[in-house]
Amino acid sequence: MTKKKTAVPAGISPGDSCECTVNGVYSMEALLSVDERGQMVLPKDFREKNGIRPGDKLALFSFEKEGGFCCMALVKAENLSTMMTTLLGPLGGEVTKK
Repeated sequence: MTKKKTAVPAGISPGDSCECTVNGVYSMEALLSVDERGQMVLPKDFREKNGIRPGDKLALFSFEKEGGFCCMALVKAENLSTMMTTLLGPLGGEVTKK
């Protein structure tokens, strides 16, 4: 049986919950720094393990709690259509790429 791993995002106290929940297993992969230009680097081993190559596009989603930044998620752009269909499917209609 796989245990669900959780990490408390920065700015959230351990007793508090960000409520950024995902069905499945997730884990903290690395601790990233933001440089003076606002850039972050995904570690090489993470990029290799997940098939992220130079030129790939990633969509950035941010989550807020009580009006402030809570956490974020990166999704490979090629997976957005499937992800949105899964999330929005119960609402009916069709998800299309533009």
